Amino acid sequence: MIAYVFPGQGSQYPGMAREFAEAFPSAKAMMQEADDLLHIHLSKTMLEGPEEVLRQTEFTQPAIFLHSMIALEHDDERSQPGATAGHSLGEYSALTASGALNFKDALSLVHLRGTLMGEAGRRSSGTMAAIIGMDAKVLTALCEEVESQSGSIVRPANFNSPGQIVISGSNFGVQEVMRQAKAQGVRIAKELPVSGAFHSPLMQYAADGLREALQSTKISEPSIPVFSNVTAEPVRDANDIRSKLVEQLTSPVRWEESVKSMYDFGVREFVEYGPGKVLQGLIGRTLSNVKTSGVEKPKVVTA
Repeated sequence: MIAYVFPGQGSQYPGMAREFAEAFPSAKAMMQEADDLLHIHLSKTMLEGPEEVLRQTEFTQPAIFLHSMIALEHDDERSQPGATAGHSLGEYSALTASGALNFKDALSLVHLRGTLMGEAGRRSSGTMAAIIGMDAKVLTALCEEVESQSGSIVRPANFNSPGQIVISGSNFGVQEVMRQAKAQGVRIAKELPVSGAFHSPLMQYAADGLREALQSTKISEPSIPVFSNVTAEPVRDANDIRSKLVEQLTSPVRWEESVKSMYDFGVREFVEYGPGKVLQGLIGRTLSNVKTSGVEKPKVVTA
């Protein structure tokens, strides 16, 4: 069984989706449709940068979503998937691929999501850090201890693969966990260049704004199982999808568990659609006996 997987924030780069735009008029048309719908220069920013603009969440999130959807739409060799999932923002791509969301609604939602998350970061200053080489339970307990003793929010935000976890929260909380993790001999504790404490309670402002928008968005039952970031289990009911998308903003992304759940479901091949190869790497570090591949550029470019 094949699963489609979709990347989240951090995979963007100037020039993303350029080969699709140059090879297919239909890809260029999808970019123009996005520009017209969002009233921003999204395609120009994707193709040309500058990087500091593309890194702003209100551009980053629709850019990655659009690249993923263009890659999926223009993969003539794609096989029918049995499951799908996306990392954080990528969950919207997965829901679109499954038919739960239509393209325009999903694009509007991810643009709003990025805008709200950027504003939440400005209202509640925070940061994130990658911790590599520490057991998930040990790191979770350390976060709880620091938060309890200091009153500063710090939580696991992304359980990416065995031994690779991202934490999120207040500047002090994150830096204190980094300090103590280093003192315990952790391999890497590195702060990330982000504009906010994503997937932590400091994103509550964004969650509230997104909840309102989701209430008026039509959501259909997915045609294939979509594995939720929040539960690492399939989500099918429209209201459940809405609540999980809101909860996702302040809850950890359980990617490692999602990958294992898809394997237990019968998935043996994962195809990543969109920029970069981050998910292929995470899946490879989580499971040893599966096939991974990606569609980032056109497989065959005709003159």
